[in-house]
Amino acid sequence: MILLGSKASQLVQCALRLSRPSMLGSAVSKFHGSSCRQDIFNIQDKDDFEERVLKSGKPVLIDFHAKWCNPCKQLTPRLEEALQQFKDDVHLAKVDIDDNDDLAMDYQVSAVPVVFAIKGGKVADKFIGLQDSDRITSFIRGLVDK
Repeated sequence: MILLGSKASQLVQCALRLSRPSMLGSAVSKFHGSSCRQDIFNIQDKDDFEERVLKSGKPVLIDFHAKWCNPCKQLTPRLEEALQQFKDDVHLAKVDIDDNDDLAMDYQVSAVPVVFAIKGGKVADKFIGLQDSDRITSFIRGLVDK
């Protein structure tokens, strides 16, 4: 088994998605989509979280979600769309609470979706539940402008 670093792993995942015949029609949009962007990433474990979120030189939004959560499925695309307005000024870390229950407990996540804003390794703000796009944009702007 070959273990790849997180960036290499993301590139391999993007390449695999592009090679699937069902994806050929939207290959260009998928390649530039959230899962292939460097500023949007899935957290693998606590060490990955510490390195990519807590030690980040840029603000990071943490999207605590679950695969079974319908509001989570609606919030994530809104977060990704709102991030496009801020270029590379802020990152989005996605944390599946079922895969990373230790992180969910560390941040006292009792409901999903919940989004934390991290700046300088510390919680700067948070919101719980599905939010409209304007609220999300305002939330991110508040983090970037601080």
